[in-house]
Amino acid sequence: MSGPALYVDADACPVKAEVLRVAERHQLRVHMVSNSGVRQALHPLVNSVVVSGSFDAADDWIAAEAGDGDIVITADIHLASRCLDMGAAVLGPTGKPFTKANIGMALSMRDLMADLRAMGTVSGHNPSFSKQDRSAFLQALERAVQQARRR
Repeated sequence: MSGPALYVDADACPVKAEVLRVAERHQLRVHMVSNSGVRQALHPLVNSVVVSGSFDAADDWIAAEAGDGDIVITADIHLASRCLDMGAAVLGPTGKPFTKANIGMALSMRDLMADLRAMGTVSGHNPSFSKQDRSAFLQALERAVQQARRR
């Protein structure tokens, strides 16, 4: 297997099947990392990693392992920032890439929204995950794999 490794923050990831589709197409190693032992795919390309139940254990494992040229899939903005610092490409589950150019704003917005939720100003509801989100993710992951291979 050549090319980037894919690291998935798997506990609440809605695009695990899509990651596997792209991994199969390109014969890439996938590390599905979770705290809770979510049902993982039994597939020769998938390395299922179940870490301790401590709060950031999955994030810590991914941040320690992912490196230059790899691709991380997470909705966790702090993990995204850590992985960018290690040279990995990072995608959110809707296909939105986290980059050095936009991670600062994403961290600021996350902190602002957390403060507003704590004050009761806004509720914590996110929009439903749609077919369009799934399609955008597939396209973004395909682009990220091809860019990583060109590097």
